[in-house]
Amino acid sequence: RGHQVFKFSPDGALLMTLGKAGVADQRSDTFNRPTSVVVAQNGDIFVADGHGGDSNARIVKFSKDGKFLTAWGHHGAAPGEFDTPHALAFDSRGRLFVADRGNNRIQIFDQTGKFLVEWKQFGRPSGLFIDALDTLYVTDSQSTPELNPGMSQGIRIGSAKTGKVTAFIPNPAKNPDGNPPTIEGIVVDASGTIYVGETGMHPVSRKYVRKR
Repeated sequence: RGHQVFKFSPDGALLMTLGKAGVADQRSDTFNRPTSVVVAQNGDIFVADGHGGDSNARIVKFSKDGKFLTAWGHHGAAPGEFDTPHALAFDSRGRLFVADRGNNRIQIFDQTGKFLVEWKQFGRPSGLFIDALDTLYVTDSQSTPELNPGMSQGIRIGSAKTGKVTAFIPNPAKNPDGNPPTIEGIVVDASGTIYVGETGMHPVSRKYVRKR
């Protein structure tokens, strides 16, 4: 099992399957540990394919009906290369933001795969969310003096237009159960309330409400 992406209707009906169950490969019809999916305004589907180790390290693009269109990237640290592409998001201009976690950066591409710029000021990104005003929210639960010197774990908030970081919510030292936080998934509602999902042995979720 695994190595697949599924599309469901709002009531849970399976509409589309990408990848082959239990088959880890790098062909046009397979994945190896896909981590994130985002859909463009025209319905094109982008999949972040790879979760470190011996998995893939690429972005795969499909049409809205699941036809393979293109793929780009492989293991490495140069522009357009990846080490654990962990999350995806689009800004208002349709640029694709990739949380290139193992390389401590966000990479930004156009929808053909052309590299545009990289940003390292948002830490070691696990999760991305961009709201309607192009505010960028990034979770970081892995920065350490060894992995990403000078960066602390938490949520960085800034502009998807300029790349400027404007706010930082630090991680607590530990959760109420005594375990360290492992923040990854993040979404933000229209009022600015932040919801964060954690992974690990004791997964929890967090809610941050904007001060008025």
